[in-house]
Amino acid sequence: MKALIKKSGMHGEAAAPASKSYTIRALMCAALANGESHILNPLTADDTEAAAGVLSQIGVSIIKDKDCWRILGGSFHQPKADLFCRDSAATLRFMTAIASLVPGGCRLTAGDSLSKRPIEPLPSALAQLGIKCSVENNAVIVQGGCVNGGTVELPGDISSQFVSALLFIAPMAKDNVFIILTTPPRSKPYLEMTLECMQQFGIDSGVSNDLAMFGLMPQQYKPIEYTVEGDWSSASYLLALGAACGKVKVNNLKTDSLQGDRIMLNLLQQMGANIELKEDSVTAHKSNLKAITADLADCIDLLPTMAVLAALAEGESRFSGISRARIKECDRVMAVKDGLNRMGIEVIEEEDSITISGGSPSGAAIDSFNDHRIAMAFSVLGAAVGDTVINNAECVSKTYPGYWDVFQNLGGEVKLDG
Repeated sequence: MKALIKKSGMHGEAAAPASKSYTIRALMCAALANGESHILNPLTADDTEAAAGVLSQIGVSIIKDKDCWRILGGSFHQPKADLFCRDSAATLRFMTAIASLVPGGCRLTAGDSLSKRPIEPLPSALAQLGIKCSVENNAVIVQGGCVNGGTVELPGDISSQFVSALLFIAPMAKDNVFIILTTPPRSKPYLEMTLECMQQFGIDSGVSNDLAMFGLMPQQYKPIEYTVEGDWSSASYLLALGAACGKVKVNNLKTDSLQGDRIMLNLLQQMGANIELKEDSVTAHKSNLKAITADLADCIDLLPTMAVLAALAEGESRFSGISRARIKECDRVMAVKDGLNRMGIEVIEEEDSITISGGSPSGAAIDSFNDHRIAMAFSVLGAAVGDTVINNAECVSKTYPGYWDVFQNLGGEVKLDG
């Protein structure tokens, strides 16, 4: 599907969709709890459906109502077929660890995009806990049974999801588990989100101040009622639309959230955007934006959003800490550079940084590379300058299925073709 976007004035308000990251974390914790949990305000999107689907295959009962998912966990059985995780990296990585608790084990597979992304060092880390895990023909094979416990070491600078995967199963081990990161952790906010979610489900953790060491004793997850907060990653596109094209109020946001992408507020303010904060909402006004320098290591998903805003800003912006953006749904550094170049913006790309010379971008045909964040980010630039076509625009369904409807409701002139 193509999205044909004309220059648009964006005005109105919208609710941020529920957090994908918290929805998937809550699903994992509820599956490990012995009893019925209620997840309120869950996100229904491709990635969360992937997580719910594979959990159902191992014996977790999931009943979905509109605003509440009822999860009956605590008892697993061997699946009758492969656990297909679609293109949800969190699902594949978290379930690789949880599969160690499934009698008989599991074989996990993924979509084309995800199968190209790294799964090591997770199998090596699981082996240190007595779990047999191997990768064969793009499938992850885990022999289930039990988790022995002990000390496990792994690097912290590849993906926080590997660390979170170990944290989820650590309380289920026979003995205490100590997790030591051999390199400084990246995306610390995601680790804090995992620990916060586990704590709500009754799990106590010992954590060093630098989030490089964790200690967990054997304990039980408790079934609870869990409310999913709004997603700052998805809200970033709506706030960017306001700052670039008009006035947009975004509701359902916790301004004190642990989500790393909450820093979008600070970044917008540094760019000179006019921002209004209320208890559960943020309003962004069209502003004369100026270039900034920022380290995005702990909020890597904001790279596409910040890049398109930098294209509209006066001066030269530089974003560092972005190397891990190359191993997402696509190489996002390459995709950002490609799209901005097509729109007449000069970009200097380095391994861990990107420099963008703001100017007067013009409309162009943009390849989303089937990446939801590339598609939504360039919709912002398309609304600002007009005459823009985004190919494979349906990929937004990965995390924000209703995005194009919200875009139109805010005043965006877009025609969806095909």
